[in-house]
Amino acid sequence: MKTNRLGITYGVGAYVIWGSLPIYWRWLNQASASEILANRGIWSLAVCLIFLAYQKQIRSTLKLITNIRTFFTLGLSSFLLTLNWGIYIWAVSVDRVVEASLGYYITPLVVVCFGVLVLKEKLRFTQKLSLSLAGIGVSILTIAFGQIPLVAFGLALSWGSYSLIKKRLDAGSLETLSVEMIFALIPSAAYMFYLVGKDQAEYGSDLWFSLILMTSGLVTIIPLLMFNSAATSLPLTITGLLGYINPTIMFLVGFVVFHEPLTFSKIFGFVFIWAALVILGFDMYKSGRAVDQSKG
Repeated sequence: MKTNRLGITYGVGAYVIWGSLPIYWRWLNQASASEILANRGIWSLAVCLIFLAYQKQIRSTLKLITNIRTFFTLGLSSFLLTLNWGIYIWAVSVDRVVEASLGYYITPLVVVCFGVLVLKEKLRFTQKLSLSLAGIGVSILTIAFGQIPLVAFGLALSWGSYSLIKKRLDAGSLETLSVEMIFALIPSAAYMFYLVGKDQAEYGSDLWFSLILMTSGLVTIIPLLMFNSAATSLPLTITGLLGYINPTIMFLVGFVVFHEPLTFSKIFGFVFIWAALVILGFDMYKSGRAVDQSKG
């Protein structure tokens, strides 16, 4: 299985940005999680429209909307994406970043399972070993959590399903993302009108904070475009395994920056996952060298 270096670069970049985002969302805690989510949907569409106009892809995007099957598929993917955003932002707002990171540790297992069971992709031995170690680590973390981690499972299932849809759709990253944002605009704009009407919106109450809220579109679209490029150019199994980068950074943010509690059992679980990451990194490096030698 050959890996696309540019696709891996995009995938790694997307996951690094996502892993760092809890700091950004906490920075916006003046607003409620639901208002942040609404602003994210509105300003993400604005960024998409700017990019579409710059790349002259508005006409190709309109063609996607006229295809009934693609239209409803993107409606479903938009729902899954918005659901994932909502759970994630809420978890950060109530100091459950470590539980959210557990969700994103479970996510690659879901994504890889979809890749193997639905798309019939094959795993190398080192990838199977990496997945097994990660599975052990996730099991330990789930048990250590002490209760059913609904936030974690919600994040994992919503993002895993979204990844599968985007892989099977295999269409342009910016065009499909723009249509998803059009779907997200409807509830987002309605909720913001409601808040403004009730005089409960933080957006507009302060110029500086309002400008920061507007940047939520940029920090949303850039990593999503990078991920979509990776998802369409890489096997779903590779995309899934790269996903361990995101929660590892989130875990460190939750523990080091937000000082969330960390028990020995949780550390023990993370050791297995970090070992899986090391093996995966070695496999990626070896695969990249093999591709280079075959070209030479």
